[in-house]
Amino acid sequence: MAKEVFTGRFTTENHENIVVFLIGMRINKWHAVSKWLPVFNAMPGMIKELYTHKEELGFISMENYFGLRTTVMIQYWRSTEDLMAYAKNDKHLAAWKNFNQKIGNNDAVGIYHETYEVPAGNYESVYGNMPLYGLGKALNHIPITAERGSARKRLSKEALRQADVQ
Repeated sequence: MAKEVFTGRFTTENHENIVVFLIGMRINKWHAVSKWLPVFNAMPGMIKELYTHKEELGFISMENYFGLRTTVMIQYWRSTEDLMAYAKNDKHLAAWKNFNQKIGNNDAVGIYHETYEVPAGNYESVYGNMPLYGLGKALNHIPITAERGSARKRLSKEALRQADVQ
């Protein structure tokens, strides 16, 4: 199914604090399928749960990338507290326990995550002739106007004040 392409230039409002969470895995030994495949297969159930219960979990949206060895998922969250609460969720704890029991320090597969707390007014985005994507999918997707015509303007405190007035 083709996604609707929004012709022109778009951005997002940046008046909300957000959390950007990068999570992924790296296949270090291709032949060790029994080690890396369960790690790979643990994620779809959690993603389904996140999208099914977005509001109560504080999950906003995500994007996936698959490389030859390394995957990365970029997730957007309402707060670090929401993300940490999900880390204690049954599905996540089961996957983490399974990883530690079956993989532990075995170097066949690696995992990683990075968490970034981004205060309101400290991020900006541009989407030209794109479907809803990234922050444009996660937050309010709006046309770029003269007031938001450059990165400097989109990051300005004046733009934040104008958003508060509207």
